[in-house]
Amino acid sequence: MRKKLKMTAGVLALTTVLAACGQSAEVNTAGTESSQAESSVSTDSADASSGSAYEVATVRWADWGEDYHTGFPDAAASEAGISVAWDTILNSDWADKKAVLLAGGDLPDAFMGSICFSESDILTNTGSFIALDDYIDEYMPNFKAIIESDPTMKALATSADGHIYGLPSKKPCRPTVANQMFINKQWLDNLGLEVPTTYEEFENVLTAFKEQDANGNGDPTDEIPFGQGYADSVMFFCLPFGTTIGADGTYMMAIQNGEPVYLPVTEGYKSGIEWMHDCFEKGLIDPELFTEDSSMRDAKLMNETPIVGAAPGWTADSTFGANADQYIALPALAGPEGEGYISSDPEHWNYSRYEFVVTSSCENPGPLLSWVDKFYTEDASIQNFYGSFGVGTEKNDADGTYTVLEPQDGNSADTFAWIQSLRDFGPKYVKEGFNDKVNYAAENGDASKLALDKELGKYAKEAFPNVSYTTDQLNTLATLFTDLDAYVASNQATWVTEGGIDEQWDNYVKTLETMGYNDFIQIQQDAYNTYNANK
Repeated sequence: MRKKLKMTAGVLALTTVLAACGQSAEVNTAGTESSQAESSVSTDSADASSGSAYEVATVRWADWGEDYHTGFPDAAASEAGISVAWDTILNSDWADKKAVLLAGGDLPDAFMGSICFSESDILTNTGSFIALDDYIDEYMPNFKAIIESDPTMKALATSADGHIYGLPSKKPCRPTVANQMFINKQWLDNLGLEVPTTYEEFENVLTAFKEQDANGNGDPTDEIPFGQGYADSVMFFCLPFGTTIGADGTYMMAIQNGEPVYLPVTEGYKSGIEWMHDCFEKGLIDPELFTEDSSMRDAKLMNETPIVGAAPGWTADSTFGANADQYIALPALAGPEGEGYISSDPEHWNYSRYEFVVTSSCENPGPLLSWVDKFYTEDASIQNFYGSFGVGTEKNDADGTYTVLEPQDGNSADTFAWIQSLRDFGPKYVKEGFNDKVNYAAENGDASKLALDKELGKYAKEAFPNVSYTTDQLNTLATLFTDLDAYVASNQATWVTEGGIDEQWDNYVKTLETMGYNDFIQIQQDAYNTYNANK
């Protein structure tokens, strides 16, 4: 996310992260003050006495209990002839605990989930983790077949030093479209307007929202045509100009004409900001866009009488709450050149690195990796995303289709999935077209998101991939990008609210170069080249 978004949305913590992962904002965080959930042991003592007992740690967003592993993961462990003692750690406690574990070396046998360690953690502590290269041929036939047939999974598995330290994931039932723009359809109907399809039509609609009593409450001045949402509102407003921002961790990078580019130095970004300033001056954009905190934003988005005409987010329900039925997804608005764009970054939203790492404390990695290899099937992947067969999912063996069941505990479907499965975390893999085999017994965040995806996915452009960086590159980026990003964010806010981008552009680019932009983009180009070489 951009820094300006962090200022307004950083305190969202759990809610925003889960919404961006398809999780509803209705999260039950009861018990999160507990420092660590109790460990539990799967399978029986006979297996443990045979010497095939392992401790596996994982990090969870909230204290949702232990059901996440008592279905498929524990059953697969029993089938593999091992026992697994789970150490469930809350995310709120993880930073401190991680530092102690890495410093002291008292590590479990393995960690499950990409939330546990960043690439920097892995590559700067290679003595704490083992390379898995030599075990894959003997113990992981499923995973071996995948990386031999899917170059993306191979590239994601391979770190910048050429070794495989962590196992990657390709999640089921994930959309191509990430966050997207929504518009109040009820307001359009109230004013007799059509859904806009170009950026010019969008501006005209926002003008009507401002000048007329769009929400019909008798007050023609309380409407906010465009407001802050749960995504980078500047980059999403400027999407018709090609500002296809990706997920967190992409350093504001994109691929244009087959080459890596830093979006804040592109001509499309400049033109988009110029247009946004014009709209800001006309009163079409919330004047508090850069200054409001998260509580102010939420109050506007979920006001009893809707007052926001358009804003970006994951789904309408996670963005507008009880007012969701008034909003629809905005089409990919055609820009000045007639091209439509969406925010699409599948390798960061739908794929992931380091979903399972084995530590140097593990004396016999082979049986442990045989167990994890069982996660790399379609049956396993959907169970580890929604819940085991009979609880969260069912499979029709006759036609090979799957059904995601309704929640059984009163929670939202998304929260129920987190309670009953590893959800976003842990190894998974499904082939292209898998989503077409999945049905939903009830409407939920994933079902609605996938429905939207069918309409907008065709506008997806190539995104900057989930590249791996060397330790030196990561150390350089840690300081270099922080300074670049702060300078970009400061100028962006000024240009949207006060203008001046055209006159100041050349000096802005020169200043970025003085701050190390050329080194930054060379790192990105080198990492991109390494990624492609690893395919």
